Amino acid sequence: MASTRATTIAFAAGRIAFGAGLIAAPETVAARWIGRDAKRGPVKVALRGLGARDIALSVGMLLTLDDPDRLAPWLALTIGSDLTDIAATLAVPAGKLPDNARWGTVALAGAAAAGGAALLVAAKR
Repeated sequence: MASTRATTIAFAAGRIAFGAGLIAAPETVAARWIGRDAKRGPVKVALRGLGARDIALSVGMLLTLDDPDRLAPWLALTIGSDLTDIAATLAVPAGKLPDNARWGTVALAGAAAAGGAALLVAAKR
């Protein structure tokens, strides 16, 4: 469990950093995902909310590190949020997002979902 604990801390820290970036500079962090629209005020609101989501989920993970039964729902929620990010991105018609945004999101959010799933399995052992 010690290495799973350390990996979960690193996983949460990465999500906190990403979330903080979305809150502090949504137009920069999300530009490769949604393009110029990331500079629009209403879009920044949604991006900051997305950043807060990642921070909240990560804090939940950190607060429950020592109890696999309490940690599991937080990991499951991160997996669900990452898969939702993929679905939402793929739902946008081709050509409406920056080049490589679709598959970049599938790769990044897919890797995050897979990492969360691996941690979920490891935490339950």
